[in-house]
Amino acid sequence: MRVYSNLGNKDTRSGFGEGLAELGRINPNVVALCADLVGSLKMQTFIDENPNRFFQVGIAEANMMGIAAGLTIGGKIPFTGTFANFSTGRVYDQIRQSIAYSNKNVKICASHAGITLGEDGATHQILEDIGLMKMIPGMVVINPCDFNQTKLATLAVAEYKGPVYLRFGRPSVPNFTTNDLGFKIGEGILLRPGSDVTIVATGHLVWEALEASAELKNFDIESEVINIHTIKPLDEKIILKSVKKNRVYCKR
Repeated sequence: MRVYSNLGNKDTRSGFGEGLAELGRINPNVVALCADLVGSLKMQTFIDENPNRFFQVGIAEANMMGIAAGLTIGGKIPFTGTFANFSTGRVYDQIRQSIAYSNKNVKICASHAGITLGEDGATHQILEDIGLMKMIPGMVVINPCDFNQTKLATLAVAEYKGPVYLRFGRPSVPNFTTNDLGFKIGEGILLRPGSDVTIVATGHLVWEALEASAELKNFDIESEVINIHTIKPLDEKIILKSVKKNRVYCKR
């Protein structure tokens, strides 16, 4: 059984920043837009290397989504950047009408998701962003688990044709995945096989799921851990296969 170890705590938003910088070097059609949060979104390297492919729109998130939609008409692949709350709740109408309705190739990249931005208060937090984006027809929703996977996801969404919501965070969390695990949109990853129970996790909680699995082993419970990095389209096969195998669990 593969053993996962923490390679060092890193923030997932930096994984996005590194992925975006790499895309800037290999894909001339990638452009970036930001709503006055360059530092928080780790976009500076991309900007330094590609100053003519970056658009600072200021605190005008709705306008940013409209500009991004327009840029796709000329063949560009826009990556928008701001906090998750402002990437979804504040601009839901613009995403629904200008991006998703016509299947525009916009990558909506959102940092500080969930309640991880605790010190900034409820106005900057959002839990319903996944639900909002998942409900939109044609929208892909990705929630990677660590720095490495966030970088791979950033590279992958540039190759995908259509709107994507890519969600990540500010806190430094365990970085434990490696490139050999790969990343494919819509395909979950079996991290640890088990014959008793199934644990399905996404985002920052995947490491916690691995920790829980190790703890369960102390009670003679073999738990299977699945990393569902793509919320939509959901990899139903990997989940149902595991649940079917483990549904008869009953130990005394």
